[in-house]
Amino acid sequence: MRNETVAKPLTERIRRRTHFRYRNRSMKKEQVVNCQFSVWYPIFKKHTIKSLILPLPQNVIDYLLDDGTLVVSGSDHNTQRTHTNSSNSDDEEDIQWSDDETTTTVTAPEFPEFTSTVLEAINALGGRVFPKLNWSAPRDANWIALNSSLQCQSLSDIFLLFKSSDFITHDLTQPFLQCRDHDSPDPLISYELVLRKWSELISGGEFRCFVKENKLIGISQRDYTQYYQHISKQEDQICLSIQEFFTQHIQYNFLDEDFVLDVYRDSWGKVWLIDLNPFGEVTDSLLFTWEELTSGNSLPASQQEGEFAQQQEGPAFRYPTSEVTVQPSPCLSYRVPRDFVDLSTGEDAYKLIDFLKLKKGQQEDEEEEEEEQARQ
Repeated sequence: MRNETVAKPLTERIRRRTHFRYRNRSMKKEQVVNCQFSVWYPIFKKHTIKSLILPLPQNVIDYLLDDGTLVVSGSDHNTQRTHTNSSNSDDEEDIQWSDDETTTTVTAPEFPEFTSTVLEAINALGGRVFPKLNWSAPRDANWIALNSSLQCQSLSDIFLLFKSSDFITHDLTQPFLQCRDHDSPDPLISYELVLRKWSELISGGEFRCFVKENKLIGISQRDYTQYYQHISKQEDQICLSIQEFFTQHIQYNFLDEDFVLDVYRDSWGKVWLIDLNPFGEVTDSLLFTWEELTSGNSLPASQQEGEFAQQQEGPAFRYPTSEVTVQPSPCLSYRVPRDFVDLSTGEDAYKLIDFLKLKKGQQEDEEEEEEEQARQ
């Protein structure tokens, strides 16, 4: 749903979010509310990935918005870090820094009941999940994960992604920023942790569809930074299967007539619903522009203009047509977190220590599991 990334202090994230363009505001707050996962999932449950929805406690929300330690919470055991300004201990569990004046002890917050609930849900979904909040997944934070993936097996995995994600911060602080009825009171939001059964999706099978007045007007390759040869070869089949899926299962069944849906077409040609997003600039328009999508004019199949802009009766289908048209990922320039920048200037060094210890613990757990399986 979001198209910017960076792991920075909350105040800076909010400041960056206010730089959105305010023209062509087409969404209303009600439309944003209707695109919450818990609203649309019951309607389209048969056509999407199995998921569980858990209420998000206020103390967990406060922790996610806290600018303190990067992540040490959510583990299966209590964790404590003691920090001062110079090292005076070789103890592996407690790192000491002292300057003869102050000593700061950072204790990881623990959420025993919530942790237990999350672990039960993860196990019920096969042990591996894809996490998100009411609207967004932390796609801008996959760089921080050990395997550069959004696959999570514990609450600590989820916290690591969430606390590094601008998308999550936006959900928690400014979900109605781009709405045209900004003067009206914000609807009351009950925040939820959504856990989706992990599925290995091929990027070349993901597409974003734009719906206006219950009509499918445009389809864009979701990962527009890559060229996939099979898409150009199967253009007609892909477009037809998505149109049929929309007509049979989505059209007139959603609460709004303007919205954006993400779909996945598997190797057998079956289409699955992945997500629903508001029809407005808060949603990335990918290979289209919001000026085009809101103009009311027919969309050309390509981004070329004039006589080369092919018109068609069905939705415009856009995708990179060669390696030459491949674009850099919009996330690349944001992949160095502020926490690591602070480290390079001598600030908040304990954040990296916490992060590395968490990763080390996860690796040790995985090695123990592999050894146990080998013995069996």
